[in-house]
Amino acid sequence: MTLIKSISGIRGTIGGGTGDTLNPLDIVKFVTAYATFIRKSGKSASGKIVVGRDARISGEMVKNIVCGTLMGYGYDVINIGLATTPTTELAVRMSGADGGIIITASHNPRQWNALKLLNNEGEFLDKEDGNTVLEIAEKEDFEYADVDNLGHYIEDNTYNQRHIESVLALKLVDVNAIKNAGFRVCVDSINSVGGIILPDLLKELGVEYDFINGEANGDFAHNPEPLEKNLTEIMDKMSSGKYDLGIVVDPDVDRLAFICEDGVMFGEEYTLVSVADYVLSNTPGNTVSNLSSTRALRDVTEKHGGIYAAAAVGEVNVTTKMKEVNAVIGGEGNGGVIYPESHYGRDALVGIALFLSSLAKKGCKASELRATFPNYYIAKNRIDLTPSTDVDAILEKVKAMYSNEKVNDIDGVKIDFPDKWVHLRKSNTEPIIRVYSEAATKEEADALGKQIAKIVYDMQ
Repeated sequence: MTLIKSISGIRGTIGGGTGDTLNPLDIVKFVTAYATFIRKSGKSASGKIVVGRDARISGEMVKNIVCGTLMGYGYDVINIGLATTPTTELAVRMSGADGGIIITASHNPRQWNALKLLNNEGEFLDKEDGNTVLEIAEKEDFEYADVDNLGHYIEDNTYNQRHIESVLALKLVDVNAIKNAGFRVCVDSINSVGGIILPDLLKELGVEYDFINGEANGDFAHNPEPLEKNLTEIMDKMSSGKYDLGIVVDPDVDRLAFICEDGVMFGEEYTLVSVADYVLSNTPGNTVSNLSSTRALRDVTEKHGGIYAAAAVGEVNVTTKMKEVNAVIGGEGNGGVIYPESHYGRDALVGIALFLSSLAKKGCKASELRATFPNYYIAKNRIDLTPSTDVDAILEKVKAMYSNEKVNDIDGVKIDFPDKWVHLRKSNTEPIIRVYSEAATKEEADALGKQIAKIVYDMQ
């Protein structure tokens, strides 16, 4: 059983002892610490905090504790119910709330849940603010409201529709072109909130659809991470030839993967690449992704005359860099599209609408669109660490070994060769170094990762 505390919130498995899992006592502690931080930050103007959740089995229990704790601290709670992560982010901004808590463990299995913490812009807390929340939680020096100053509970179920309307209003979402294309899609919403909001979005776009795993009961039909190995059911359906596109989201609908009309994966790394290509063709500018994302985004950006910048892994790091370089599009290679015209957060609804607009305007099949982008393959390896391993010293040695290459050390060590790259990064949750590598073929990418891993093993 595990409880993981990080700058963006806490996550853990449900059940078990305090301090080791995501249990009622620890939920109260961290929610109170967050509320304390919001009040002390000086940005507590409305006295309201938004709460939204995915459809996990534990979600109702966690939601009740979160809402009760916030009210006990004196905050009014706007409970938006079953909602995606991007819906909750937008709800904070639209309601003028002081912050928000998203109850979701994203792509983690059914026994997990988490509290993701937002600022008054509806964006994840940065590193400094996140660390402050953790420090407050450790001290447990809390003071709750008296009986005359308890918070109020407000239910507002309008934000799913308001989210959809905001997507349809984006300048580059061409609703008429999508309707005229007559698309038919198959969607795997993995038994969570995608099964609630995506049918309404697709109806508004005039897209015919069939859903699998569409019941939002939190009892995931397969591993919820939208990777090819977990998506055999929808890939089999797509190979029937009945559909123009397969759409897959994770439980909180901030990650997005596509499947071509022939049942072949479009590639999660290429979700952002394809959407960025469409955005850049209409609004030239800069882009950002994290260090472990495909080089194809850089290639596409430079083709359109823009500048690509890399950020440390983590959504808040990507959004910070996007603001710094004034990026028009960015995100993460795991299928996370961040489009500032909408908001600074990964949003599968935005990704779907922009992708369908691109496909409709180009008048091509998904497989034909995929063939227009540079082809790269990413391999993922790991290095298991011993208790005595000095990771920082090892990474410094790796940097020195490859000092003649282009090296980025803002998050671990990434070595950029002319035709490939490798990124070594210490895991925040396991005693391992993650080794991601990319090259023109799967075999070459895997060989590069294993070659670097062997060098590190020899150093231990």
